[in-house]
Amino acid sequence: MGRKRESKGWEGDGGRSVTLTAVPGIPLIRPGDDLAAIILERMAAAGLAFQPGDILVVCQKVISKAEGRLVRLAEVIPSPEALALAARARKDPRLVELILQESRAVLRVRPGLIIVEHRLGWVCANAGIDRSNVAEPEDDGWVLLLPEDPDRSARTLRQRLHEAMGIPVAVIVNDTHGRPFRLGAVGVAIGVAGLAPVADLRGQPDLFGRALQTTTVGLADEVASAASMVMGQADEGRPVVLVRGLTYPPGEGAARDLQRSPEKDLFR
Repeated sequence: MGRKRESKGWEGDGGRSVTLTAVPGIPLIRPGDDLAAIILERMAAAGLAFQPGDILVVCQKVISKAEGRLVRLAEVIPSPEALALAARARKDPRLVELILQESRAVLRVRPGLIIVEHRLGWVCANAGIDRSNVAEPEDDGWVLLLPEDPDRSARTLRQRLHEAMGIPVAVIVNDTHGRPFRLGAVGVAIGVAGLAPVADLRGQPDLFGRALQTTTVGLADEVASAASMVMGQADEGRPVVLVRGLTYPPGEGAARDLQRSPEKDLFR
């Protein structure tokens, strides 16, 4: 499945098509699976091959599953802090214990929701811990944590694909986060390899020749969000998307480059 959108080029090359194609047939991933080998096998079966400039967007859940980031709640012992917070949030104390273990700080709490600063620096609900599409209904006691280091996961996958195909594609690990002041979760990049996640357009001219003063674009987040539309959020089973046709600035970076520093955060 592919979708197209018209985009204005980063380098003034006018309108063009950017194609997003879900890699079909990705199976349910289990701990220890060779994700790179599975992706290459399913791409070959679908007649897909990498080209220079391609970006591969991979859903966080398949990365976490392959890396064994599954936890059985029955094995979690909640601390007194978790028990107190669970009462405020009306959540399972075992889940709250995991949220605390994965977080630097608890920022907001209301019944049904805990907003934290994740140990990776992201501000998100429930430390990114999820139950959906994790296990069969009859074995619903499992939850899935975010990868230990999504940037490292992206770099490792990129290296494996490069070694196999000889083409240095960029890789983005995406997840869905809610946003302050706006309804609806959107795709964001939590791991990046092979591109600069922020495009700095300061100094470039606008339509009337005035130099842009403050414009920086969260390029990796935009690509992650576009890929999320193709992946879906329910039972679609399309966790890997090939993005082609986007001219992006050269460079290396990490998803942490997208995080606003605390001293520049007016809302925390």
